[in-house]
Amino acid sequence: MVTRMSQLFLRTLREDPADAEVPSHRLLVRAGYIRRTAPGIYTWLPLGKRMLEAVSQIVREEMDRIGAQEVLFPALLPKELYETSGRWTEYGDTLFRLHDRKGADYLLGPTHEELFTTLVKGEFSSYRDYPVTLYQIQTKYRDEARPRAGLLRGREFVMKDSYSFDLDDEGLQRSYDAHRVAYQRTFERLGLDYRIAFAVSGAMGGSASEEFLAPAEYGEDTFVQCTSCDYTANTEAVEIAVPAKQDPSAHPASQVLDTPDTPTIDTLVARLNDMGLGKTFTGADTLKNVVLKTRAPGGDWELLIVGVPGDREVDLKRVAGQLEPTEVSQAEPADFDRWPELRRGYIGPQQLATIGVKYLVDPLVVPGSAWVTGANEDDKHAAFVVRGRDFEPSGEIGAVEIRDGDRCARCGSTLRIARGIEIGHIFQLGRKYANAFGLDAQGPDGEAIRITMGSYGIGVSRAVAAVAEQTADASGLCWPASIAPYDVHLVPVGKGDEQLNAAAQLAGEFEAAGLRVLLDDRNATAGEKFADADLLGMPTIVVVGKALADGNVEVKDRRTGERRVVPLPHVVAELAG
Repeated sequence: MVTRMSQLFLRTLREDPADAEVPSHRLLVRAGYIRRTAPGIYTWLPLGKRMLEAVSQIVREEMDRIGAQEVLFPALLPKELYETSGRWTEYGDTLFRLHDRKGADYLLGPTHEELFTTLVKGEFSSYRDYPVTLYQIQTKYRDEARPRAGLLRGREFVMKDSYSFDLDDEGLQRSYDAHRVAYQRTFERLGLDYRIAFAVSGAMGGSASEEFLAPAEYGEDTFVQCTSCDYTANTEAVEIAVPAKQDPSAHPASQVLDTPDTPTIDTLVARLNDMGLGKTFTGADTLKNVVLKTRAPGGDWELLIVGVPGDREVDLKRVAGQLEPTEVSQAEPADFDRWPELRRGYIGPQQLATIGVKYLVDPLVVPGSAWVTGANEDDKHAAFVVRGRDFEPSGEIGAVEIRDGDRCARCGSTLRIARGIEIGHIFQLGRKYANAFGLDAQGPDGEAIRITMGSYGIGVSRAVAAVAEQTADASGLCWPASIAPYDVHLVPVGKGDEQLNAAAQLAGEFEAAGLRVLLDDRNATAGEKFADADLLGMPTIVVVGKALADGNVEVKDRRTGERRVVPLPHVVAELAG
């Protein structure tokens, strides 16, 4: 059935919404695909709902293609399952928590590992039942502290999550590989340019983890790409080349220096170079010790000091991503009260192990390297403080902000920083949830086999925004044919009824040929119709106007802008062919 714009529940806007920060948000609202209900919560209007269903169907087809089976869990979930897994506490303020009338605790599901695991445990008991992969396409809820960017960071969103259940690690790898290929096919069908990046597992747990990122100027994620090899990683998981280890005995003994009035790295370097210490110093020769605090789920805040070269900054998001579900924050003045030994501005690593403060260093602080750092006394620094001789950290953590031009740890070539939108994420969970819920299968010898799991997510609603971000132009949205609400947007323009009648007949012929048609039969000006056609973004715009007098129509490719005149009797066959 032809959709007529005069009857469509649609109102386009000429002005950008005041809260729109990114193009997808601005255009999806202006074009009448979504409307804001509350911060991070959106209503899908008829055009948007068609888009959402189109994306969901492609995802569904590719999941079915690898043998996954669809289920649907409730969004309202009991507290007890998440207490068993530990995530009732781990998720912290991210959970939407509520009580029923009897006072029982519930949550709105942010993700469903617990439900999938207990479902399989309740239905399967023998090794003959495995492997199995289940999935759902469902609304998720997360209480984002700062929802922003429209559909890209919301409190309510549609997601495909699937879970594989295998008897051994080899089976898990096969399931992981199958999902990886399914995701590649999915995003190609959606018309998305994407990258596969190494990622950290975070609160999900598990080992292998990769993100699918859609490069976009306004993407919320930062990732790096090597200019020579195929290495791609998000900045939380990236590894950069580090200097070779050094011989600690090659450095002179450490010495304490008087360094008053050196509040910055630059002022400290200038003072050092006036002291005649036998070398020229730069900020890269100094060791900056940044005081953070961490809190494990259900625990108390603890101090953590991270050492990085003085010419680099600490990337708090990168540190937090590697320590999830532990919470990470910048230390505040009150956090120093328990540690009078820590002289702010003059903290060195020499005494941290002795006083019981955890100390981690970025891998750039290589074993055997010598540094100028705080001497743990006011107005004093220490030179030639050597890792492995004068201090030993508790471990290493990638902490520095990644720079354009850092070197690839794989091949040594240059890394380039880009921005992107996370559209998918795949994990090898292993046995984290199987252990929590005792998910076993009885093996052929009667012995219990602990099941191993994989977890795989696609952001269905954010995929709509990602496509918009990548394909929109100055005039509006430009949907690929695979997910566009309609194939053809028919625009009759003229003072009489001739063009409208011809367009209506043409719409019926398009429909009969299997094309979905949006007919602009409104009593609107030609300018308004053309502007809305560009804004709405259907792949093909057919204008029935002055050329009709010569038996022709104008066909415009919305994505390329190419226009051509086509004889009216040929246009259906040309577009349907």
